[in-house]
Amino acid sequence: MNDEAFKAMADPTRRKILRLLGAGEMTAGDLAKHFDISAPSMSHHFNVLRNAGLVISRKDGQQVCYVLNTTVVQDFLAFLLDIFPKHEINEPRP
Repeated sequence: MNDEAFKAMADPTRRKILRLLGAGEMTAGDLAKHFDISAPSMSHHFNVLRNAGLVISRKDGQQVCYVLNTTVVQDFLAFLLDIFPKHEINEPRP
């Protein structure tokens, strides 16, 4: 698991972008409608997510479309599950 994924996931705006993309591919403009931040700031967040491998982008005419890179997201989640001890739901933690 690369450190870039952890850095990307540390920011609440980027986590929200990933949640939105969980529903499927979206354009940068459609994603930006969910935030009250500047276009350059949105671009920065998209670049961080793309550099971490968490999203894939593609050009569609004038638009940029984003989709979750499910392989990397699944690897990230599997890593998180592996680092926490497995407990029964009602079992108290030590």
